[in-house]
Amino acid sequence: MSTLAVPGPRGFPRRTMLAASAAGLALLAVGCTSAPPDERERVTGEQADQLLEQVAVQETLVAAFTAASAADPALAGEVAELAAQVEDQLARLRSAAPGSTPSAVSPGTPPSPGEARSWLRSQVAAAASSHAAACLDQTGARAALLGSITAGLRGQDGRLA
Repeated sequence: MSTLAVPGPRGFPRRTMLAASAAGLALLAVGCTSAPPDERERVTGEQADQLLEQVAVQETLVAAFTAASAADPALAGEVAELAAQVEDQLARLRSAAPGSTPSAVSPGTPPSPGEARSWLRSQVAAAASSHAAACLDQTGARAALLGSITAGLRGQDGRLA
């Protein structure tokens, strides 16, 4: 009669268990150490001041939409969605700018009804150019925000053409 060997318990071989334990400890050690703060996310005083300037630019643009809409009621209905976007952009800029507080601004001389569209378009283009220039001196999320707002305003400029 032949004897059959009874197989041992199945599971992880000892080497696999040791390797998995070592890998788990390595991941735990990496996860418990914090990386130094990203230098790109630190805001210098100059960057903060410049971002506050861009908040004022955006506030002026919001006032320009209000003035153009008041000057030409037909245009008001056409640009209502664009005005809402400009206000949303302002809210995002304010939240990104340390110490930002709302201020009363004037977009300048309100346009006549016949000039409202072209005047508003020039205001949108000027704000986009200002944000684009400021974007170059910012870093990280602030630069991305200004770049995003610039792109949105360039699109609005095209829609107003």
